[in-house]
Amino acid sequence: MEIIKKISKLKDSQGAMKYLKNTSWLLGEKILRMTVGLFIGIWVARYLGPEQFGLFSYAQSFVVLFSAFATLGLDGIVIRKLVKDESQRDKLLGTAFTLKLIGAFLVLALLVIAVFLQPSDLLANSLFFIIASATVFQSFNVIDFYFQSQVLSKYVVYSNVFSLLLSSIIKVTLIVNEAPLIAFAYVILFDSFVLASGFIYFYVLKRLSIRHWCFDKAVAKSLLKESWPLILSGLVVSMYMKIDQVMIKEMLGSVEVGQYSAAVRLSEAWYFIPMVISSSLFPAILNAKKISKELYYSRIQQLYDLMAWMAIAIAIPMTFLSDWLVHLLYGAQYNEAGGVLMIHIWSAVFVFLGVASGKWFVAEGLQIYSFYRTLAGAILNVGLNLVLIPQYGIYGAAIATLASQLVASYLFNVVNKKSRITFILQSKALLLPFRKIAFKY
Repeated sequence: MEIIKKISKLKDSQGAMKYLKNTSWLLGEKILRMTVGLFIGIWVARYLGPEQFGLFSYAQSFVVLFSAFATLGLDGIVIRKLVKDESQRDKLLGTAFTLKLIGAFLVLALLVIAVFLQPSDLLANSLFFIIASATVFQSFNVIDFYFQSQVLSKYVVYSNVFSLLLSSIIKVTLIVNEAPLIAFAYVILFDSFVLASGFIYFYVLKRLSIRHWCFDKAVAKSLLKESWPLILSGLVVSMYMKIDQVMIKEMLGSVEVGQYSAAVRLSEAWYFIPMVISSSLFPAILNAKKISKELYYSRIQQLYDLMAWMAIAIAIPMTFLSDWLVHLLYGAQYNEAGGVLMIHIWSAVFVFLGVASGKWFVAEGLQIYSFYRTLAGAILNVGLNLVLIPQYGIYGAAIATLASQLVASYLFNVVNKKSRITFILQSKALLLPFRKIAFKY
């Protein structure tokens, strides 16, 4: 009876239903993306084989190392400002778009320097620049920020689903026609173009116009002043999320990158869950802060509880089924990926908590501390990779990732007094079955 009353109360709350519908749209799209994308990705991996798939994954990882300059850490900040004052929409979106576009060209310039300093073969260089060119079209993701701030993510979902299905059809066509590796890189670029076109279409459909966007120098300074710690944090996140594949390529070779990447894709396929839920509930958390401190921290605790135990529920079965799952999906040629998956999947527990706590850092204006903890994890990851990869191969890289996520997303929060409350809330989430007394905020 109590559960029925709570459900009835939730239905009567228009605000709660609005956020629930928004989350449902995002979650549905991401589940579809995970299912279709994973299936097509596995097909591509089987078609290319460990060596070519390893080179393709290496190129994507190499580009990601510079991608923070394209995103500029503006996502949460722009959404927060739009929630606070929608009347500044055109200035905010126009300024954020211009900054992201500049960042995209900066990525391409940095790649030129990186290739010059560490020459690669012609195929690898071509893959780098084709994949990196997609960041130009990703500047239109600022429209996504607007839809998130208005809890209208269904339009983002429409765009993502269309681009996903179209790119999937193209990839299948390429496989059937035995296309070369470089063709798959062009699909990434085309996918970004289609997605940007979808965002623009639905923005105009809402009787809004990108022609009204304008660049404001004062707004740009304000955004960059808040986002620079997140830019640095993004760079460091990119480093410790993808540096392992770059280091494996340099230390072991493309085949090993292919084996490792196959496992990582199965492990990271779940990472959309905390991103969707946290992004969708972020406006609700910000609104709760305006009402009361108790409600604010109550919602954050509920978010952490959900994140921790969803990740654990995923990690346990994946641990026992890893070898069987890899063999079923990728085939015998990826025989080392199962052991990597068994280790790497437990990083999800701390990734889920880390994504959720990242929203708290933005809400509190503590982006610099988010950067510090990420930097600590990245340094640890690189150091452990240098030690463990020569000794344990790709399994050592998986151990390094797990340890760095544990430190960056959880343990480091206890170091600083301002972030210690997050460590307490995360600990309470991990100890949920044993929690008996309420926490005093």
